[in-house]
Amino acid sequence: MTLDELIHQPTRLQLMAALAALSPDSEVEFTYLRDLLGLTDGNLSAHLLRLEEAGYIRTRKTFVGRKPRTYIALTPRGRLAFVEYRTTLERLLSGQWAVREAENAIPHADSSSPDTGRNDQA
Repeated sequence: MTLDELIHQPTRLQLMAALAALSPDSEVEFTYLRDLLGLTDGNLSAHLLRLEEAGYIRTRKTFVGRKPRTYIALTPRGRLAFVEYRTTLERLLSGQWAVREAENAIPHADSSSPDTGRNDQA
């Protein structure tokens, strides 16, 4: 069981969580995310680029009057990746993964196995 390392990075996790809280057809303005997360324009842009390259978000650029505006939304692929990330994280934190691993583990030698008489302690 592995976590999506692209999402697991703390800033991108916050970005994905903020976007996943929106309805599937909603988007937010770049400046809203920047202010929400307390990031610089350059830092936010770099993280958004990584998520966009993975197909997790989409950006839409437009002008309002003469001012450029950038809007960000989660793609269906990004929404699914975030749900899978959350599910995996919840399983890890609850110990469910450990139970499954223990059930699939090779059993240790039991008392019916022959004693070799070796003492493996150092």
